[in-house]
Amino acid sequence: QVQVVESGGGLVQPGGSLRLSCTASETGIYTYNMEWYRQAPGKQREFVAGIFTSGPANYTHAVKGRFTMSRDNNYHTVHLQMASLRPEDTAVYYCRAFRAGFDFWGRGTQVTVSS
Repeated sequence: QVQVVESGGGLVQPGGSLRLSCTASETGIYTYNMEWYRQAPGKQREFVAGIFTSGPANYTHAVKGRFTMSRDNNYHTVHLQMASLRPEDTAVYYCRAFRAGFDFWGRGTQVTVSS
């Protein structure tokens, strides 16, 4: 069974930066595609960034040029470096690890951008 755990959230001023991390822990041999989603109060969950095993990361338009997603060589840890944060980035950020027939989610980490 895969356990997905996010970390790095917190309170930051507009224009500031945060780095989120996510680790998908398992004992099996499979690697997972990994993505970041976020859900703001009163809004639906939305895709933020994602990366497969070898391809480049892709991003939703709202964060392009500000967020950078990376994946460690162990394939089980990803990061989301967030810069130039805006109040509209405030949300719970969720990490998703998935492959065919399997879909695992973390419990999320709160990011609040406010002065």
